[in-house]
This record gives sequence, C-alpha cells and structure tokens, in this order.
Amino acid sequence: MRQLRTTDLKRLFRAYRRAHPPQRRITLLLQNVEYAINVGSVFRIADGCAAEEVILSGITPAPPHPSITKVSRGKERNVPWRHVDTPDEIIGELRQEGYRICALEIVQEAVPYDEYTYPDRICLIAGHEEHGIPPRTLALCDDAIFIPMFGKGMSLNVHVSLAVICYHIRALEKRERAMA
Repeated sequence: MRQLRTTDLKRLFRAYRRAHPPQRRITLLLQNVEYAINVGSVFRIADGCAAEEVILSGITPAPPHPSITKVSRGKERNVPWRHVDTPDEIIGELRQEGYRICALEIVQEAVPYDEYTYPDRICLIAGHEEHGIPPRTLALCDDAIFIPMFGKGMSLNVHVSLAVICYHIRALEKRERAMA
C-alpha cells in the first residue's frame, strides 16, 4: 500500500462524492461551546461531512480566531456559518425550513443515536462541554439522541460526538441507496 497524495487523493474523494452524494441536509448548532479548539474541530467535521451550516450561539467563539483557524485547518472559510445570541429564533427559522431539531444530550427522552430515525433535514445541537444544552433550548428541541458509553466516562468530547453522529448519518445514506 502507498499513501495517496494531492492529485490522487483529490481524485479518490471526487469519485467517492459522485458515487455517494449526501442525501440529508445537516446543520450544526453549537450553544455555549466554550473552547475554540472544539469549534475549530466542528468546522473541520462540518466540511468533511458536507454540513449545510454551522450556527454558533451564546459564548461560543467565532471566526476570526487563531485557534479556530489552526484546528479547522481553514475550513471555517469553506463552511457557511453565523453567530446568534440565542438559538431561540434560529430554531424557529430552521423548523419552518423543514428541519427537525435534535439535541445531542443525555436526557430521559433521548434515544441511542443508532436507533434514531434521521429525517431529510436535521439540526444537531451540541452544548457546553460541562453543562450541556440549557433547559430553555432543550424545550425547543423535537428529539434528543445520545451516544452509549461502555467505559466509566459519561460522554465524549463535543466535536467527537458530532463526528460520530454526522458520519453515522452519511453511512446510513449509503446503506439506504444500496437497499433501494
């Protein structure tokens, strides 16, 4: 085996995207995510999984920010984004556009991410690294999902959780196309 570089790597991913175009629209909303490193990682994930948009709210740092740029490897320039003070209004707008609002949060009503039925348009909300999504925002969500933990830890890092979910959605699309 040999690693692919530059042109060969671009050809591989271009061919893969043509064969497996994204079917679902994914928007990521970060509410009060405190650390710029997590935000930068989310931009890189959003670019990698072809998310429609990243919405930053509350105390979440926004570009331009040196840590976001460094960690995202400049992907904040490729992914549409906006900052809102609170997610209340934007959640209403997204719902009018046909999005289902889904919290990544461990709440009583949450279902495991691999048992959830993902709609064609989904807004995934992730919250503060320690405090999660505020109750006021949870009340605006249609659903909640969680990632089961098999060790002693109770959760994964914010950006890791979003990566697991986003790539699970893309893998579902591939399986759905194969079964069609």
